[in-house]
Amino acid sequence: MISTRKPSRAATPRRGEGKPPRQRLDLDARRAQLLALGLELFSQRAYDDVAIDEVAQAAGISKGLLYHYFPTKRDFYIAVLREAARELVERSLDVDDLPVDERLRTGLDAYLAYVERQGISYAAVFRGGIGSDAEVLAIIEETRSRFLDKLLADTPVAERPPALRVALRGWIGFVEATSLDWVERHELDRTSLRDLLADLLPEVVRLAIIHAGGEQGGKGAGAAETAAEPPPA
Repeated sequence: MISTRKPSRAATPRRGEGKPPRQRLDLDARRAQLLALGLELFSQRAYDDVAIDEVAQAAGISKGLLYHYFPTKRDFYIAVLREAARELVERSLDVDDLPVDERLRTGLDAYLAYVERQGISYAAVFRGGIGSDAEVLAIIEETRSRFLDKLLADTPVAERPPALRVALRGWIGFVEATSLDWVERHELDRTSLRDLLADLLPEVVRLAIIHAGGEQGGKGAGAAETAAEPPPA
């Protein structure tokens, strides 16, 4: 016999039941959440392949609220790239507590690990992201400058011939180019690439000092210590 009893109120599913509740976050926490989502999405797909609706849905907020934090998709992307660059620098240079002879390889390890994890977003930063965008270029130059400043930190200004700055800046570009090639091809294992980059730096410094007319034990000695510092991008 078919029952004609209506289900009790307690047994009736309520609207929205089974959906995760929206989490209320303060402004800083919400912005940090959105940047973390952006890093995840843009590390897997290119700029044009990520929809702003997708970001809002993943964050559990409306698209309108997302635009409250980032007025356009470009603004969101620029903020994500800036966060990626900040993390790259901080992770690579967080080696001051280590012995001097371990800093370079440890910093390079951290750098390459980040490049491997954030492959697409890393390539976007150092290949111009969304084209010849002035803000993207500014992020790139700021990142390079922070690494260069670290490399020169222990060398007095009077002992920094132009050849040294140019050579170190060139090494930074070499690390960028080889990292881009490596993250796409993986023809070398990470340790081999790290050792290649680490072994190249002292030679770059030595040749810069020679071409600057430095003498051993003189101005070139302080500059040579830069070879023990952590890596640039």
